[in-house]
Amino acid sequence: MNSAVHIPFDNSYLNVADKLYARQLPTPVKAPGLIRINRQLAELLGIDVDELSSPAGIEILAGNQIPVGADPIASAYAGHQFGGWNPQLGDGRAILLGEVVGKDGCRYDIQLKGAGQTPFSRMGDGRSPLGPVLREYIVSEAMAALGVPTSRSLAAVTSGEHVFRDRVLPGAILTRVAQSHIRIGTFQYFDAREDQDTVKKLADHVIARHYPQVKGTENPYLELVKAVVARQAELIAHWQAIGFIHGVMNTDNMLISGETIDYGPCAFMDSFHPKTVFSSIDTGGRYAYQNQPAIAKWNLIWLAQALLPLIEDEGSQKAVELASAAVEAFTPHFQGAWQRRFHAKLGFVDISAQATALIEELLTLMAEEKLDFTLCFRALGDRLGAATGGNPQSVAELYSLPKSLDHWIERWRAALGNQGGANNVDYEEQCRGRMYAVNPVFIPRNHLVEEAIAAANNGDFQPFHQLVELLAAPFDYKGSQSRYALPPRPEEMVLQTFCGT
Repeated sequence: MNSAVHIPFDNSYLNVADKLYARQLPTPVKAPGLIRINRQLAELLGIDVDELSSPAGIEILAGNQIPVGADPIASAYAGHQFGGWNPQLGDGRAILLGEVVGKDGCRYDIQLKGAGQTPFSRMGDGRSPLGPVLREYIVSEAMAALGVPTSRSLAAVTSGEHVFRDRVLPGAILTRVAQSHIRIGTFQYFDAREDQDTVKKLADHVIARHYPQVKGTENPYLELVKAVVARQAELIAHWQAIGFIHGVMNTDNMLISGETIDYGPCAFMDSFHPKTVFSSIDTGGRYAYQNQPAIAKWNLIWLAQALLPLIEDEGSQKAVELASAAVEAFTPHFQGAWQRRFHAKLGFVDISAQATALIEELLTLMAEEKLDFTLCFRALGDRLGAATGGNPQSVAELYSLPKSLDHWIERWRAALGNQGGANNVDYEEQCRGRMYAVNPVFIPRNHLVEEAIAAANNGDFQPFHQLVELLAAPFDYKGSQSRYALPPRPEEMVLQTFCGT
């Protein structure tokens, strides 16, 4: 135990049921070194940044020392992976130190990822190469800055050891934070074993921790399904609106809390196409951009399946009907969230059939012209209001929209005018401001992430730090940062991303 660093642990998951986890200490590493600490997140968690960055803190972040109040565990879960059922998964390289209640009143897990073997390692070494740790740190923190519910990165350290994959790579450990690590696959694990007592205990814990509003309702387990469905629908709509592709939407990678997790072969689109896939293991395109809503709904069916006996008597047709209706509500929830986000991306305040048709037409044009998803929406904002010459937020010097969009742009501006008054420059400038607030200039582009990883593998972490700091303000453009906003040149394009396990 290490008392030099105070982490205000307040563990609750350990009290739900022993079957949920295996107690497991991290495996120490030889020579850990600090890469980065997320100061803002540490402060939210009530952890002193200076203590955490001290030699004693680095020993904790590496798993070499256990802080007072921690009770390390590896969690059990199952899951459908690319549609195929695997009854035994679990934390194969992640160890949960414990929970803290943040200054915002929310409860958070603190987990070490890459901390060594566990009973669930499935012949793996339990370690992580440096690259996946940096990728998750960069992308998860970028997602947080974009307002997407997500797991967070508290810290990253090198291990001083090598990891053997297709080649020898430097090792690292990520300290990951989430409101919980309970997955759809956690429920599946116990449902598959017909252990309804543990399913009920888990559901009661989830209700108390994440969805207290459903406690005391006539059918709290049905209301739990409805609440998770609504939260996931909002999450996937947010992904779609920023061009994010998760890459491995297995049921064990969907958190009940509605946060994004497991940034393995994830990526943001450069040029738009609905069939875009990056993951090297998604050879059939199951988790392509356009398929993410349907996959989320498919995954939620398995959560409802696990909770059926709690919704009504086991085997009851009424339970099936109620659960089915709850999951089917995903579609209107998602459609509503999608409409709100894409209308906002084009400056519309009111949702209308005219605006919806314009959105759909624009996406078709973007796919045909292979337009950059991020900069296209930002550049459209530049077309509104006064001339762009005096607009420091304009990306006009970086990115030009093709002439093929001119007729669409005329009709779009007319539609905006119908909401705020035709030829109303002030209203257009208000629309532009709204568009700038939801359409980022900066995203963690694949080539920039790979550039940062390549430099770090050679001992240079400066590109990593620069990218993390820039992505903390994704909507605020400065001309001196233009290289971070530009799409990749042909020779820089990254066509495949990898899991890193």
